[in-house]
Parts: sequence; structure tokens; C-alpha cells
Amino acid sequence: MSKTIILTGGGTAGHVTPNIALLPGLRERGYEVRYIGSYAGMEKGLIEAEGVPYDGIATGKLRRYFSLKNITDIGNVVKGLHEAKTLIKKYQPAVVFSKGGFVSVPVVIAAHKCKVPVIIHESDMTPGLANKLSFSSATKICCNFPETVATLPKDKAVLSGSPIRKELLTGSKEAALAFTGLSGNKPILLMIGGSSGARKLNEVLRASLDQLLPAFDIIHLCGKGNLDESLKTREGYLQYEYISAELKDLFAAADVVFSRAGANAICELLALKKPNLLVPLSAAVSRGDQILNARSFEKQGFSMVIEEEQLTSEGLVEALNKLYNERKTYVRNMNANDQSNGVDVILSLIDELA
Repeated sequence: MSKTIILTGGGTAGHVTPNIALLPGLRERGYEVRYIGSYAGMEKGLIEAEGVPYDGIATGKLRRYFSLKNITDIGNVVKGLHEAKTLIKKYQPAVVFSKGGFVSVPVVIAAHKCKVPVIIHESDMTPGLANKLSFSSATKICCNFPETVATLPKDKAVLSGSPIRKELLTGSKEAALAFTGLSGNKPILLMIGGSSGARKLNEVLRASLDQLLPAFDIIHLCGKGNLDESLKTREGYLQYEYISAELKDLFAAADVVFSRAGANAICELLALKKPNLLVPLSAAVSRGDQILNARSFEKQGFSMVIEEEQLTSEGLVEALNKLYNERKTYVRNMNANDQSNGVDVILSLIDELA
């Protein structure tokens, strides 16, 4: 009889894609995989597309600041806890794996109350509020950064690295050149950063094209609604709102990468051994986790970092040229790291606890 595992996490893609990365290994081991998320969160579509049975529960957002919604959301949290406990009793999982987000809190607490082992994965150097609330109910807490281990309970902490989708590691430079029409005669700069959160990065990169294009062909993933029609015919510059299936090939073709510093994104760059320049999201519009992530990678010799407030066209051109010239050093540092893909570590933990 196969064992059941329940995965949970939601709210952003970063709380879902590491769960998806575990699916092939879980299926190979014979686990029956189920997922608990919010009723209509973005995780629902992503998980159902993977053929995983999905159950929704009520969830309330947890806020660090005073809001009347904190009071009204208490009812949703209580309802979600009751629903999660009902599902845990129904499916009798051998283990629960949580990637965080507000929906995961009632699932983790319910599993703990039902004596089911729980593994939590924290992507950022400093834990988010949802995971903090779940730590006391966890059996093991996996993390990406050496600095995080010291802040966690010693008997629970595991430096695992982030689960990376296997297909991301199977890209083809030749396929990327065929897809983009680039010649491959110049180094390729890949810019990734998402939607509105990368607006300044988009602007500074485009302002730097005259200086960058003599040295690089540029593939720019600029985010939905951020295409610049006036640059469509610029030779050596390609822009896409979003890339899915071909992303692995674009990574394979890239010589250097310019990116935000979300934990999952930079762990993918580490696994792919891609020299990278990071511009973390400003603390003025975030809790500052990207800044800490980026500085840890800089300290370990995996990345160059420019603070958003210091980002200029001149500084970007100088940094990217320096990064390319020193790319072998960055690749060597990344090759020396043994925490580049957390799939195997996490699967072993699951087997141990199930």
C-alpha cells in the first residue's frame, strides 16, 4: 500500500514551484501525492496542471501591522484549521511538506495536532511570518542559507538548498539560438525579473543598450505588459513578456544573468552555475529579504550585487562587463558548493519520516 504525502504552500509561485520540483521523485518512490491550498489561489491552477489532486481550504492573510482585516480574517483562519484537520484525518498522510505562505499555517498546525510529521522549507535567509508561526509544529525545517541555520532550533534545522525542477537543468543552447534567431557569436546576457517589481531594472537595462549591445546579445524577460514596441527591431535585443517551456534553453544559452534576488530565482542560478548580477528589491517596498539573500550569495562568491538605489546605466554596464570578465571565478565558486539542489536532501528526509 502506497504512502500518502500532502504538500502545501501558496500565495506566490515561489511557494509552489519547489513543491512541483519534488513531484517526479515522490512519484518514483511510490507516494500518493495530494495538495492543500486556498480555494482559488494561483497555486490551484499550477498544481492541477501537474495532475495532483487538490483540496482548497479557507485562509486569512497574516499581517505584521494593525488592520481591521486581522480581526475579520481570524474566522477564516479558524475555519481553515478545521478544514485542514478534516482533510488530514481523511487522507492519513505519512508526512506533510510545507513551502510556506498563509494557507500552509493551518495545514501544518493540523498535521502536528494529528501526530503527522511535518517538514517545512524556508527559502529566504530570514523566515516569513507564516513559516515563523509554523516552526513550533515542524519536525524538520529546511533552509537555503548557512546564516539561517544558526537562527533555527538545532534539532530541526537542515541546510538543504532549494528544490530545483529537473527540467530546468536540461536546457540546450542550440535550441535557444534556434528559438531566438541569435547567432551565438556574442556572449548572451539574460535579464529576468518579473513584472512590475522589476520596472526599474527594465528601464535601466533599456537605457544601457547602446553601451551593452556591442558586447552582448540580450534576451530580456520584461514581465507582462512591459514590452517596448520602439525596440522591437533593435538588432541583438530580444524582449519577451514571459517564457515557460523555452526558459531552460535560454538559461543554457546565457553567459551572464541580470536578476532580482528572490530566493528561488537565485537558487536556480546557483544550480545552473550562471554568473549573475543581482539587484534586490528595495527595503522600502519589501521586508528586506531579497537584500539579505543577495548579500549572502555575494559573500559566498556566487553573485555581484548592486542596491536598487545605486543602480544607474553607467554602473550597470560597468558591473556586467566586470561580471563577464570574471565569470570563471563565479562558476568555480558555485561548482564548489554542494547545496545547489535540495531535491535529494528533502526526499531523503521525507523517506526518513514517512
